[in-house]
Amino acid sequence: MTGSSTALPRIAIIGFAHSPNVVGTHGTTNGVEMLIPCFDKLYAELGITRTDIEFWCSGSSDYLAGRAFSFISAIDSIGAMPPINESHVEMDGAWALYEAWVKIATGEVDLALAYGFGKATAGNSDLTLALQTDPYTVAPLWPDAASLAALQARAGLDAGVWTEADMAAVAARTTGKSAEELLNADYVANPLRAHDIAPYTDAAAAVVIASERKARELVANPAFVTGWDHRIDTPNFGARDLTVSPSTTLAGDTAFGDRSRAVDVAEINAAFTHQELIVRNALRLPDTVRINPSGGSLTGNSLFSAGLQRIGYAAHEILTGNAGSAVAHATSGPMLQQNMVVTLAGEDN
Repeated sequence: MTGSSTALPRIAIIGFAHSPNVVGTHGTTNGVEMLIPCFDKLYAELGITRTDIEFWCSGSSDYLAGRAFSFISAIDSIGAMPPINESHVEMDGAWALYEAWVKIATGEVDLALAYGFGKATAGNSDLTLALQTDPYTVAPLWPDAASLAALQARAGLDAGVWTEADMAAVAARTTGKSAEELLNADYVANPLRAHDIAPYTDAAAAVVIASERKARELVANPAFVTGWDHRIDTPNFGARDLTVSPSTTLAGDTAFGDRSRAVDVAEINAAFTHQELIVRNALRLPDTVRINPSGGSLTGNSLFSAGLQRIGYAAHEILTGNAGSAVAHATSGPMLQQNMVVTLAGEDN
């Protein structure tokens, strides 16, 4: 079930919370201590209790936690009694939110909460992410994410699609340093420098989504979903032009429909500077759009919640009156293999 929500009931994002993106945390590997503060914040802001949530959906990874059905232990952050209506995706929490959106669109529930969490410190993230690649031709080489991204960045540089200065300009917006200063740094994985690569972080995020009726009961300015789609490219790197993202383009075309792309804000899930350039081009965003006012994923590659955070931050701009329209992007898999695009608007947009 993909595409524009014009033929569907109006559904809105009404709440967002996340834990700090930190390089390391102590305690459990299941994320409970990161999730409970997120849930409590949402309960308090919306004036609801856990029993008001009619559907829960989580996004995480057994590989990252190092054990099967790891998401089950995270349900301790919700509480086992009374029983809950719950589901799970083995992906970024953005895809859990998509399932919650579908649940509301079909009329099964009015109020849902999606959450994503991951602890990069639970193991070796580069080795873990290598398991996402083709099990026969790529995974046996154990390529780390930065090396794969470096291949993609080099392809774009050699093709003249972007320059190292373009990449540094993206990082400059996040770091506050000048592009010239950043370009003087040494390479980490040629042509990537440290500022081109988001550090792995531990984090959790949660988003509340509701039917129009319920949304209007709980908040003054809901962030209405105007379009939503996700698409995937081939896992065969040799069959892809790594300098473009057809799946992002297709998802964006479906989500935007015939509406203007001159939105106020765009939150892009890009763990590498050149990937932001790819997504911006794929979405054909005009220069007037504010890109990643939150700082984006470059401030912390929070595995399995970074995409959900982008959607949450985009919605937050509308909820707080700082924007009338927004687009959010989430990605999964190596080198932008799978991509999601969500368009949002306030009441008057």
